[in-house]
Amino acid sequence: TLWTATAHIITVVIGAGVLSLAWSVAQLGWIAGPAVMIVFALITYYSSSLLADCYRFPDPVSGPNKNYTYRDAVRANLGDRQAWLCGLVQYLGLCGTCIAYTITASISMRAIRESDCYHKNGHDYQCQFSEYTFTIIFGMAQVILSQVPNFHKVSGLSIIAAIMSISYSTIGLVLGIARVVENGKFYGSIGGISLSTSQKLWRVLQAVGDIAFSYPFSVLVIEIENTLKSPPENKTMKKSSMFAVVTTTFFYVLCGCFGYAAFGDNAPGNIFTGFGFYEPYWLVDFANACIVVHLVGAYQVLGLLGGAKFWPLVVYFPVRMHIVQNKFKHWTIDWVLLQTFSFLCLLISVGSTLGSIEGLVKGR
Repeated sequence: TLWTATAHIITVVIGAGVLSLAWSVAQLGWIAGPAVMIVFALITYYSSSLLADCYRFPDPVSGPNKNYTYRDAVRANLGDRQAWLCGLVQYLGLCGTCIAYTITASISMRAIRESDCYHKNGHDYQCQFSEYTFTIIFGMAQVILSQVPNFHKVSGLSIIAAIMSISYSTIGLVLGIARVVENGKFYGSIGGISLSTSQKLWRVLQAVGDIAFSYPFSVLVIEIENTLKSPPENKTMKKSSMFAVVTTTFFYVLCGCFGYAAFGDNAPGNIFTGFGFYEPYWLVDFANACIVVHLVGAYQVLGLLGGAKFWPLVVYFPVRMHIVQNKFKHWTIDWVLLQTFSFLCLLISVGSTLGSIEGLVKGR
């Protein structure tokens, strides 16, 4: 239905990416931070609308052939070679996703342990624990869950995950608002954190990559659309995409801006595990627990994407398929506009990927 599809999308979108939005806004500033989030929201919605028309082939409404996966849609519209390339990008992305989910979940579990330690012994106490134990626990849980047949079809799984994701996002927002009230003022500046020109450039690119990481659901539009009642699935999918994008962007802008207002240039990379918040410790623990529950289920079902695969999966293939479907000829106005859009998104993807690589190298 319209609402279950919306819940699926929210489950995918509001994930680990929301945790670093305050840091991203701190790098971009009060104007560019929210603006970049809105731009990615528009790109994501447009991309998902193009993909929604690729579920049926050759006609998006009455086509007799259904494409059950993203790669099926690419194969039907662009051929086997492009489908192979699409699959390669998807599997590489899934490997990165599994690593990211494991790290994020284990850090959240460790943060619960450290939060309890700080509560008992004071904030100046050396509460440091290794995340390796929690990584093993998370991995063992995934091995067990992977034995459950058709786990991804468990009734209400997306609803539970959506509740978890909205819960920790809301907690982060409320704590940010409370910190602003406690401070009695808004921290931050128009241009964001002050750094040298080169450092600022790399930080901005990393921030853009983090925000791109926060809008991943386009790659799953076809799979979600396959669960909708017919006909016409594409119209329902477009409505679900609009509701989900508006809802999540509203959350993102509020979480990012209030997090930045609360901490200014010192906004942590993860609002719950960077210990921007210590109290109330039970609420911070609950938020981290929600993150773990969300990622335990999401690891088995859904994936995120970062800057590296933003362009090929979110922009390139949808645009190519839209051009083929509508038989746009080279150098017509529609063709030029679509190719320009794709090229600009390619530049964003390359830049954010380079920024992330620089951040990893510098953090060694």
